[in-house]
Amino acid sequence: MKQFLLSLPLLIVTLVFAAACQSGNPVLTVEGGKVQGVPAQTSGVMVFKGIPYAAAPVGDLRWKAPQRVAAWKGVRICDTFGPIAPQPGNKPGTFYGDEFYWDGTPEESEDCLYLNIWAPSSTLGKPEARLPVALWIHGGAYMNGYGYEVTMDGDEWARRGVILVTINYRLGALGFLSHPELTAEQGQSGNYGTMDQIAALHWVRNNIGTFGGDPSRITIFGQSAGAMSVKNLLVSPLSRNLVAGAIIQSGGGLGSRGLVSDGEMTQAIYDAQGKEVMDKAGLETLANLRAATPETLLAAGGWFWPHLDGKVLTETFDDALFKGTMARVPILIGYNKDDMAGLGGAAVDRFCAIRDSLGYPVYEYEFLRELPSDEAHPASQAGAFHSAELWYMFGTLDRSWRPFTEADHQLSVQMLDAWTAFCRDGEPGWPAFKCHTPCKKSFDIQ
Repeated sequence: MKQFLLSLPLLIVTLVFAAACQSGNPVLTVEGGKVQGVPAQTSGVMVFKGIPYAAAPVGDLRWKAPQRVAAWKGVRICDTFGPIAPQPGNKPGTFYGDEFYWDGTPEESEDCLYLNIWAPSSTLGKPEARLPVALWIHGGAYMNGYGYEVTMDGDEWARRGVILVTINYRLGALGFLSHPELTAEQGQSGNYGTMDQIAALHWVRNNIGTFGGDPSRITIFGQSAGAMSVKNLLVSPLSRNLVAGAIIQSGGGLGSRGLVSDGEMTQAIYDAQGKEVMDKAGLETLANLRAATPETLLAAGGWFWPHLDGKVLTETFDDALFKGTMARVPILIGYNKDDMAGLGGAAVDRFCAIRDSLGYPVYEYEFLRELPSDEAHPASQAGAFHSAELWYMFGTLDRSWRPFTEADHQLSVQMLDAWTAFCRDGEPGWPAFKCHTPCKKSFDIQ
């Protein structure tokens, strides 16, 4: 009897684990420990919220390359999204604040290196399923945003047989500050947020099989600064061989702004710029910088971007394109009709022409739908503005206050089918761009 009582807890755990597996919600083992997801809103889809993919970049790890995730005990029930990177945010009363961030801002913390996974219940724990995988990188000018904004959801992706992963990464000064003392300490500085993105990509490669994903079929995609990040990952020697495809949404094309495209900007120049901003805030030494609160660093201001550092980014996007050192994978690239200057049009057309001339498949699109407005709402602006397509390609129109029509929902289905087909097959359902036949797919309501 005593022996039976001692083994009873183990028996209960075994029975619970077996029941979870039979219910399509098994406990999975990933780097760091065991995780279990929760049912998504769509039947047959599970979501894993807030899985850490690297150690918390706090204390001595502030402004360091991301480190291996710390192990945890027991089963981590992934029912809550992780904190987001400290950021100024898009305030209510601004256009984007009212369009996308009317529900407030989640908890902010330097401990922000978390990812989220949507996968079919039927493939969990089955590496042999080998589903295509999509890794989403959010936008926000490298200083705002997170991987589970109101537009972003993976239910419709997983329902179509594509595992969706979204990530948070370090932003602003915490993610991209260059400084002479940091460079003296590490050999180069800045690009910490880019290193986070690369660390997340490595995590997905190493762990996605347990969710039923194929580590050799990872498509990276993003919008705005997220698309610019995708462009950087296509040329970084630390990541370009890890991806099977890329989708660039409103991130520009050849010679565009917002990412490292000026080879004359050296590490020393970025160091001097960072030092100037921090000196003005009274943070004149590395000890001051490391002791400062995230709020103090945000208040210091400044706009920090990825740049050439000789390790993470060794050549410009344009140079990598012309030299053929960019990842040799299919690319889907496009923009919105009323996008920000420099992010669409001729710059994208030129990129497509050069990419085709080098013999690599490239597909171009333009989003034309002018979103319906509601004059009673403070953000009633219509138009196919920057970021407008996100509601459609994530299938989240029902979360918006805008009076979308059935035609909008049909357009969303078209875009979801095209994006997931690209992840699955390497082509979205229309002809590749050719210099002699420059095909461009238009997305609009019928």
